[in-house]
Amino acid sequence: MNVSLRQVSVVALVSLTLGAAAGYFIETKSRTRAPASAQEHSSPIVGDGVRAPADMVWIPGGDFVMGSNDSLARPNEQPVHRVHVDGFWMDRHQVTNAEFEKFIAATGYMTTAERAPNWEELKQQLPPGTPQPSADVLVPGSLVFTPTDQPVALDDWTAWWRWVPGANWRHPEGPQSDISDKQDYPVVQVSFEDVLAYAKWAHKRLPTEAEWEFAARGGLQGKRYVWGDELKPSGKSMANVWEGTFPVAGGVHGLVKVASYPANGYGLFDMTGNAWHWTADWYRADAFRLAAATGATSKNPAGPADSYDPEDALNPHMPKRVIRGGSFLCSRDYCTSYRPSARRGESPDTSTSHIGFRLVKATTPPSPESP
Repeated sequence: MNVSLRQVSVVALVSLTLGAAAGYFIETKSRTRAPASAQEHSSPIVGDGVRAPADMVWIPGGDFVMGSNDSLARPNEQPVHRVHVDGFWMDRHQVTNAEFEKFIAATGYMTTAERAPNWEELKQQLPPGTPQPSADVLVPGSLVFTPTDQPVALDDWTAWWRWVPGANWRHPEGPQSDISDKQDYPVVQVSFEDVLAYAKWAHKRLPTEAEWEFAARGGLQGKRYVWGDELKPSGKSMANVWEGTFPVAGGVHGLVKVASYPANGYGLFDMTGNAWHWTADWYRADAFRLAAATGATSKNPAGPADSYDPEDALNPHMPKRVIRGGSFLCSRDYCTSYRPSARRGESPDTSTSHIGFRLVKATTPPSPESP
């Protein structure tokens, strides 16, 4: 039985409630320039909803170097390898609460976090004979970041994540929170399954991991960040990331509305920081090594056929999808995933207060008369 982040979180809650013992949740440095075709792109082409998809930006496609040999890069970002992606349209910003609300109103869809956990699945993760908890424990909910009041060891995420009953996309930090004044914030507390449902309704799809990185780089290659090599050029913050000591209260401001920071070279906002992005690919820690081993340029890669994460001690082959871009919780101390090459895997049924998404649409390229 595969164990997801959502399942493990509930298991931990059940275990604490019952007094049971359960646990575990746990570029090249020579900054190369992009080819002239990528480096010298014109002003962003934004769809008007008539001649091109509304509020989406045309990404011209081309060849690029995927991954990084930067000193901050993790092994799963290496080795660098050449990739080609065809052009596509991408949402200018992450899907907002207002946009997701329209989907819910039109379809009546219920998200993963709004459904109660399944006891038949959960009990397989507990010691034999563990009695079924009361109904007030097995309730809908999700994972919510909870800052600490003092520094803690960074090898135990349970110190700053909590399973909160009633947390969902409408109440991202729990029942006491709401989104009434956050309509232009990225929707969070959405699982991979939820995102696929939205994408089907919107007649779009998730980007592949390669499409996401190409778009995030904005025409630049080999840069540490989507805007260049300095985290804060001239002292200016370029993305919503953690400031201060992680995860101590006072070092974070939480999510902010979309497009609060400068767009990248393709006119895309918040490709790093604020909220992670779901992508279409299965996560394998060795995916880049396998791609590079062919010695050829990968053309429109759709990712591996399965998952592999050696850091997952319980089940390295548990199904996971790639998430990209980091979030407001990424910091110099802990995450540094606010980089275009940073990647990690997440269980498809997991929803949290720092994962969102944006979509793409593979249609014909814009004509000279297009907006």
